[in-house]
Amino acid sequence: MRLLLALMLSAAVPAVTAAQTPAPSAPSGTAEIEGAKLRRIFADSDEAKLRRNPVEGVFRGDLRYADRLGDYLTEAHEEAERQALLADLKALETIDRAKLGAVDRIAYDVFKSDRTRDLKGYAPAIRRITDVLPINHFGGFQTFYPEFASSQGAAPFKTVLDYDNNLKRNVGYAALVDRMITRARQGMARGIMPPKLVVRNVIGQLDNLLAGSLETSLFYQPVTKFPDAVGAADRTRLMAAYAAQVRDVLNPAHKRLRDFLQNEYLPKARDTVGTSALPGGAALYDYLIESSTTLPMKAEEVHQLGLSEVARILAEMEQQKARAGFKGSLPEFFKHLRTDPKFQPKTAEELAAGYAAIGKKVDSRIREQFALIPKTPLEIRPVPAFREKTDAAGSYQSGTPDGTRPGVFFYNTYDLPNRYLWGMETLYLHEAVPGHHFQISLAQEDTSLPAFMRFGGNTAFVEGWALYAETLYPELGVETDPYQRMGGLNDEMLRAMRLVVDSGIHAKGWGREQAIRYMLDNSPMPETDAIAEVERYIAIPGQALAYKIGQLTILRLKADARAKLGGKFDPRGFHATVLDTGALPMPVLEQKVTEWVAGQK
Repeated sequence: MRLLLALMLSAAVPAVTAAQTPAPSAPSGTAEIEGAKLRRIFADSDEAKLRRNPVEGVFRGDLRYADRLGDYLTEAHEEAERQALLADLKALETIDRAKLGAVDRIAYDVFKSDRTRDLKGYAPAIRRITDVLPINHFGGFQTFYPEFASSQGAAPFKTVLDYDNNLKRNVGYAALVDRMITRARQGMARGIMPPKLVVRNVIGQLDNLLAGSLETSLFYQPVTKFPDAVGAADRTRLMAAYAAQVRDVLNPAHKRLRDFLQNEYLPKARDTVGTSALPGGAALYDYLIESSTTLPMKAEEVHQLGLSEVARILAEMEQQKARAGFKGSLPEFFKHLRTDPKFQPKTAEELAAGYAAIGKKVDSRIREQFALIPKTPLEIRPVPAFREKTDAAGSYQSGTPDGTRPGVFFYNTYDLPNRYLWGMETLYLHEAVPGHHFQISLAQEDTSLPAFMRFGGNTAFVEGWALYAETLYPELGVETDPYQRMGGLNDEMLRAMRLVVDSGIHAKGWGREQAIRYMLDNSPMPETDAIAEVERYIAIPGQALAYKIGQLTILRLKADARAKLGGKFDPRGFHATVLDTGALPMPVLEQKVTEWVAGQK
C-alpha cells in the first residue's frame, strides 16, 4: 500500500524572507500566466487524488468525501493511481519551465521529481511483490484506522453527520480487512510471504483490538461521549448503531483476519527477514532506497556511509563519558545508562511533566533560530495503549491547517523503566519543536503553496529535518549535561546504525539477532527499543535510511552556506529557506539553498 498518512511562542524578531533565485526571471506577466497554468495542473491533480483517497482529505480537515474510505487494495485503485501519475507528467509537458517565477519553478521540479519517482513503484516487477504484501505491523490500515475512528484521532466527531460518516467508513474498513486476506492469499500462491515475526506482530495487534468488551472497543468510543450538537434521539440511535457495528461487522472482520494469519499465513511465512530473500527482492530494495532517500543510492554505498557515521559518533560518546566522570569502558557506560535507576522514570506522569518542562525551555529560545513559527498548537500525549508495544518511543501526528485540531507529540510509556530520562530532550526536539511540528505545520499553513507541497513530502526531507533539528540543541539551551547529550548522541547513533542494519538485513543477509546485537553493542539504547527498531526495518525496508541521509544533506548545505557567507550567515534565513516551500527532494533542496546563498552574497 503506497498511501502514507500518513501518514504561541512569544518575543518577536525581525521577519526573514527566503531570497528568490538570482537567475533571470521571465517578465512578471508571462510568469504569472504560465504559473497560473501550472497551479491549475496542481489543483486538478490534487482534487482527483482526494476523490481517490478520501481519508487523506479527512486528515487535512477536508470533509467533502468523508463518508467513504476508498477502494484500496483493488486493481482499480492501483491502476487509477498509476494513470494519475502518467497524466500528471503529461500535463507538466505543457508548461514552459523557463517562463515560471522562482517559487513556481521549485514547485514544478518537486512535482516532476515526486511523480517520476512514485511511478517507478508501479513497475510490474515491483508490484508483483508489493501488491501481495498488504499488511505488516507498521503498514496497513489496522495500524492507524482504529484510532482514526475512535474520536481520539484525525476524524472529527462534532456533528451527527460526522458520526454517520464514520459508520459508513467503518463498513469500508471491514471490507478492506477482507481484501487484505485476499491479497495475502495471492502472495502465498506466488511464494511471496512476509517474515514470521512480522505476522506474529500483526496477530498481536489484532489481539489487542479484539480484547475487552464491546464498550471498551476503540470503535465504540465515539458514542461514550457526545458534543452538545448531537441531540438525545440521535444519541440513542447512534449508540445502538455503533454497538451493532462493533459486534456484527468490525470485530468479526478483525477475527477473520486474525484467524487467517494464525492458522494459514503464519505456518507458510518465511524464516528469513531480508527483502533479498524474495524473488525480485534485490531490485525492490534498490527502489525502496531511492523512494525513501530521493537519491539513486545503492545498498553498499548506504552501508559504508553508516559504518563511517557510527565510528564518528562513538568517538563523541567517548568524550561525553569522560565529561560524566565515568571510569569504565564505553560498553560499561552504556550498561550504566541502561540500568541505573536514576535514569528510569517512575511514572507516566513524570514523563508528561518532563516533556512539558522541556517544551517551555525550548520555546524560550526558539526565535533566536527561527523567524517562521507555526500557528498550529501542539499537544503532548501518551501513545494509545493498543499500539504502544510495537510503537516507537515517540511520534508525531499533524494538526489541521486551520488550527482546529492540534499537532500531537506522542511519547511511549510501554516498558516504562526503559523510557530513559536522558533521552527526553532529543526526542522532543525531533518530534515536536523545532522538528516535525514546525516542518509539517509550516507547510500546511502556507496557503500560497500547492496542496501537494503543503500536505505531501518525502521521508528524507521530513525525517531528515527532524534529525537535523536535534543538532540545534546548543542554540536552544538543552542537552547541557553529559547524560542528556548522550541521549542526543544515542538518537543520532540510532539513525547512523539504521544505515548499517537496514542494508545489512536487506542486502547482506543479516539476521534479526545479528542486527539487534549490533545496535546494543554500539549504543546505550535499551533492548526493548533495539528489538522494535530491527523489527521495524524488517517490516518496512528502506524507510529508516531516509533520516540520516536527509540530515547529512541539510548539515552539508548549512556548512557550505556558512562558509560562503561568513558573518552574513543568518540561521533564521537558512531555516526559512529550507522550510518555506514544504518537503523537497534532496536535489531540489540543494538547488534552492545554492540559489539563496548566491542571493545573499
